[in-house]
Amino acid sequence: MALIEALLLSGAIQGAIYALLALGFTLIYGVSGLVNMAHGSFFMIGTYAFFILNALFFSVFPVLGLSLSPLWITIFALVVAAIVTGIIGSIAYRLTMHYVIGDEVAILVVTVALALIFQQLVLVGYGPSLVPVPTFLRESTVILGVTVTQSRLLAFVVSIVLFLSLWLFISRSKIGGAMRALSQDREAAMLMGINTGRLYMLTIAISAAFAAIAGMFIAASGSGLASPYIWLEPLALSFAIVILGGLGSIKGTLIGGFIIGYTISTVELLVPQGGTIVTIVPFVIMVLILLLRPKGLFGKRIEMEE
Repeated sequence: MALIEALLLSGAIQGAIYALLALGFTLIYGVSGLVNMAHGSFFMIGTYAFFILNALFFSVFPVLGLSLSPLWITIFALVVAAIVTGIIGSIAYRLTMHYVIGDEVAILVVTVALALIFQQLVLVGYGPSLVPVPTFLRESTVILGVTVTQSRLLAFVVSIVLFLSLWLFISRSKIGGAMRALSQDREAAMLMGINTGRLYMLTIAISAAFAAIAGMFIAASGSGLASPYIWLEPLALSFAIVILGGLGSIKGTLIGGFIIGYTISTVELLVPQGGTIVTIVPFVIMVLILLLRPKGLFGKRIEMEE
């Protein structure tokens, strides 16, 4: 019985965090049709920015006479790191992707090049060594008889809140309406007076910030370490989730994240030596979906018709 409860909790927490990771990827594709191969780099940049800013704030705040608890300093560092990553993503778009938008091959080449450039810049600054990622909450809580770290619970809650916030933003706000219009017909959106360049920059800023937040939570609640090479696995995982859910579908990304999360948890807990094969699970699912239902569970066209 405890095994079932552990599976339910682990799958839900992992699924929510994975969905948040892939949300930025599907958002930028849904709005602009851009397949951002540098998405995993923003995951990496976020973790390094978090590491740097957390150390900086712990040093500077006492000097400034600001007496905040370690938890609030760490949360403040997370928020600032997400904003910084979003700004970096927006600048990267304006300087590179903006000039090749609409050319699918050029976008792939440019974004892969960006990912490698970001990786090398981190290597120059910090070398190949692992750096520690701050942990939010070290205590654990017992839920349904299963011990869960409070850091993972916080990651779950934040992921769900951000998903709901983005859904409300896109469905209710004026900017969200412009994003929906742009996703359906770029030429018509431009004729309506929508500034597509600024909207793309905002979209990729949100995408990069979400990837950074997911990166900080995944690293902090997992190994607690980051390296210049950690962008590859998140990128591949994002691909698997958005292909499963359907490119450009926000609800598909959420459902795909939970499917992947529960599948990974099931393999880890129930399959002998599951920990050694768990990394291939998302890609097996991705290949099956591509063969059986190439548009995913909720393709872009389906979601826009609703």
